Amino acid sequence: MLTASYDSWVGREEERSERICIDAVEALAATLDLESAPRLGDALPPGWQWMFFNPVVPRRGLGADGHPRRGGFLPPIELPRRMWAGSRIRYLADLPVGSTAVKKSRIQKVENKVGKRGSLWFVTVQHTTRCQGQDCIVEEQDIVYREATPPGTPAPVPTRHDDVAQWGRDVVPDTTLLFRYSALTFNGHRIHYDQPYARNEEGYPDLVVHGPLTATLLQQLALEQGGGRALASFEFRGVSPLFVSHPFRVEGRQAEGGALALWARGPSGELAMSAGATFR
Repeated sequence: MLTASYDSWVGREEERSERICIDAVEALAATLDLESAPRLGDALPPGWQWMFFNPVVPRRGLGADGHPRRGGFLPPIELPRRMWAGSRIRYLADLPVGSTAVKKSRIQKVENKVGKRGSLWFVTVQHTTRCQGQDCIVEEQDIVYREATPPGTPAPVPTRHDDVAQWGRDVVPDTTLLFRYSALTFNGHRIHYDQPYARNEEGYPDLVVHGPLTATLLQQLALEQGGGRALASFEFRGVSPLFVSHPFRVEGRQAEGGALALWARGPSGELAMSAGATFR
């Protein structure tokens, strides 16, 4: 396949409107075991926007992996494994709970690369969320498509993370947490709830913790260290997967210029996700 095959998808746009529903906000607060939930009119916490504006596709329109079939808004890249690799987010203004907002998405680029395990395609999508005529959140999202892992292929050796945390906490990702998060984000990807599929079709040892769930927990940790300040920016990159029932830690430390360096550390000390945050 040539990159030129997907040139017509660059610049493609779609737009969705949705109410930032208090019921969903309360449900995510319960899922994350928070003591209280944001109320009507409060600012939506960072990362919680991923519950909204997700495509609602009939079951007959899904692929074997549980995602919508290829070739709608996103290009019809046929590589079987698709994942959210990372994002760069700017929080420009509060998005109030209970408000109606509009999210406009635009495909910025489609690139082909060759990695150690074969062909990789990267699709970068910019999402702009507006409310009451104002840009509230601008996000560049990286989606990666790659070839299936042949049976018997040894798992890559994870990168150990030796950075020293100033603060952090443990997370135990049980099946209920993964199920609830899949439901709240309307995410049908079977690696998060269908263990035989995750093992036999995509080559994972167990159910996979959602990348955006880990990123949401890291943003929550950043807010706890921010002295009441709102986030101005957050970026994250998935490095290695986390799995159900295997405890991990979300950690961080102060960085230059008042920024925070953040990461998720897997059960063997491996770096699962790297991230950074700044405040308004």
